[in-house]
Amino acid sequence: MLDNLKKLLNEDQDPNAIEKISAKLENLLMSHEEVGYIAVQKKPAITVFPDSIVVTNKRIILCKPKNLGLSMEFVDYDWNDIAGTFVKEGILGADFTFTTQSDLTHTVDYLPKNQARKLYTFAKEQLDALKNPGVIPTAAPVVETPKAETTPETIEEPEVEEVHDFAEIIPVAQSGYRDEKQFPEAAAEQSLAELSQDALFEKLQNYKKLLDNGLILQGEYDRLKAEILKYL
Repeated sequence: MLDNLKKLLNEDQDPNAIEKISAKLENLLMSHEEVGYIAVQKKPAITVFPDSIVVTNKRIILCKPKNLGLSMEFVDYDWNDIAGTFVKEGILGADFTFTTQSDLTHTVDYLPKNQARKLYTFAKEQLDALKNPGVIPTAAPVVETPKAETTPETIEEPEVEEVHDFAEIIPVAQSGYRDEKQFPEAAAEQSLAELSQDALFEKLQNYKKLLDNGLILQGEYDRLKAEILKYL
């Protein structure tokens, strides 16, 4: 099981949280039950004991640490009890919500957007499989096309003329050349304008991590944050 869970650590999940959850799930999983995805909560402030949500091929499992992380509470719902799932994305993350047939609603907030999307995709596939039990997705056959035979071409090397004259050296200030190292602010604005909303939010999170680790000062973080918020 641990080998399979290593594949899930690709969306910035907390490795320590995944390790704790996977260790406890070994005794909770039923026969022929496989973990499809694990999403871990990531609040803007430092979260010592984050909530998480696990989806398997049989159910949804909510994992909530208790007693300062010494114990964990598990609440599960079979896919037959699930009426629908929803994802709502915000600036600081996404909310994953699911409703049951008995009109109960559960929400896990502050999930990274990529994790919430993977969670929603897996849940939708499970619900679709329940609605259409006889439909089994099959991969389209791969047809190989014969490759045309090519004859090798001979490349003639051009004659190289010896140059005796030297070009005139023009100062950079007169040439109008703009280097990113000379004008970092213009280059940064151009690169931020070309980024998507998700990429801008991810860049803001990276700056926050640098601030929390003491690698940049508060003033520098505020300046970088203000530049990114102009494009969000």
